[in-house]
Amino acid sequence: MANLSSSTIMLTGAGGALATAVAQELEDAGAQLVLVGRGEALERAADRFPATEVLDLDLRDPASVEALRRVKVDALVHTVGAFTMQDVQKATEEDLRAMFDTNMLTLFHAVQGVLPHMLRQKDGLIMGVSAGQAARMSGPKAALYTASKAAVAAYVLSLHDELKGRGLRGCVLYPMGAIDTPKNREAGMDWDDLIDPRGLAKSVAHALTRPDRAHVTELKIYPDA
Repeated sequence: MANLSSSTIMLTGAGGALATAVAQELEDAGAQLVLVGRGEALERAADRFPATEVLDLDLRDPASVEALRRVKVDALVHTVGAFTMQDVQKATEEDLRAMFDTNMLTLFHAVQGVLPHMLRQKDGLIMGVSAGQAARMSGPKAALYTASKAAVAAYVLSLHDELKGRGLRGCVLYPMGAIDTPKNREAGMDWDDLIDPRGLAKSVAHALTRPDRAHVTELKIYPDA
C-alpha cells in the first residue's frame, strides 16, 4: 500500500481526537475514507472529512459485522478504545467486560467485517491501537485496561503471523503515554506526558505506506518531553 491516493481506509472511532488527526493526515495524502463511529462525534467527522461511506455502528454489537462486510477497503485503522483507573481489588466482572468489550471486542468485530474482502483481494492492512502499559505489560491501577490493550496487540500480531502469506498484514500502534485530548487536559495530566495526536497520525500514515518487504508490525511513539 505504498500509495495512499489509490487506497480506501476504514477509520473507526471517527470523531475522536486520534481518529480526527489520522483522518486529516490520510485526507491530505489523498486517501479515500470510510468513517465508522457513533452519534454526534461521527456527524462532526462526516461534516469535516469527505468520505465514501459513513457508518453509524456500535462495534460491540455482532450485527455490525454484516454492515462492514458491504464495504470494500484496503486498510482498517481501529482507534476505538476506553480507559479507566481503579484499584485492582475493587474491579468487578462488569468492569472487566466493559474494558474488553470496548477495547477488544470492537476490534474483533471490525476485523471480521473487513477480512473477507481483504482475503479475496489478497491485500490489506489492519492496525490496532494498543497502549504503553500493554507494551510494558504492567500499569498501576490499570490492570483491566492493560490486559485489554495487551489483547489488542496479541490479536493483531497473531493475525499478521497467520495471514501474511495471504497478503494481509497487521500493525500495532503503542502510544507510550496519554494522548493530548481535551479530556486528558481536563484531568490535569502533565503536558510533558501527552503525545500530540498529529504525530501519531503521521506514524499511522508511515506504517500504511511501507512496502510489503519493509512492513512495520509495531510502532512505539513516545511523548517529546
